[in-house]
Amino acid sequence: MLASKPAGRNASVIKYDILTALGTYALSLDKGKQRLLLRFMTLITARYNWSRDELAVGQREMARMWHVDERTVKREMAKLRALGWLVVKRQGSRGRVSEYGINLDRIFKDTQGIWAAVGPDFEHRLSGDTAAPSNVVPMPMPISSQAPAPDLSDGSEWSLVKGVMHAEDPATYASWIQSLTRQGRAGGRLTLLAPSRFHATYVMSHLVPRLLAACRDIDRDISDIVVVS
Repeated sequence: MLASKPAGRNASVIKYDILTALGTYALSLDKGKQRLLLRFMTLITARYNWSRDELAVGQREMARMWHVDERTVKREMAKLRALGWLVVKRQGSRGRVSEYGINLDRIFKDTQGIWAAVGPDFEHRLSGDTAAPSNVVPMPMPISSQAPAPDLSDGSEWSLVKGVMHAEDPATYASWIQSLTRQGRAGGRLTLLAPSRFHATYVMSHLVPRLLAACRDIDRDISDIVVVS
């Protein structure tokens, strides 16, 4: 597979291959997902620093580039994080924008099914083991963290939060987040339903600040989370 960080004299070819894979994959999807991938590709082309694996763009600039409002930007970025394609490297604060990295290995895995549609040369190039050898032995993912990805089709703030948690912390998601369901929302308060009192107590005691921060990344109007059983 292609090296995870395009570098050297073939770097430009690798970058074009990544964008080609994304574009061809987008064309195999429905219009809503095509729009998300087009926005992602535009962001990569315009603002991604390949050598540093850094994407640092303010929401206002993204909204202007995508011709949408900032609320839509938050939701689209949450979807990309839920896919595992974007990874937060540094959370924005005090006027400083968030910094993201791009998980190219995940993008290769998700788009692999369409490589042959581009051509045998393209498929061979992306399938080739060009990455540098590594002495790091990958640790197997624990069984408890192998939960299926949540359904994002309803577009609710909670489904997006679950998608982000699944991508960024699968173990916590599988143990505590997966079984939480959205009971309702009143103003800025989001109410979640847990399968048991113990489960609700644990989430309220240990995870609510983290969940609230994730919710506010998507919808700044959320100011409180309550978990009931």
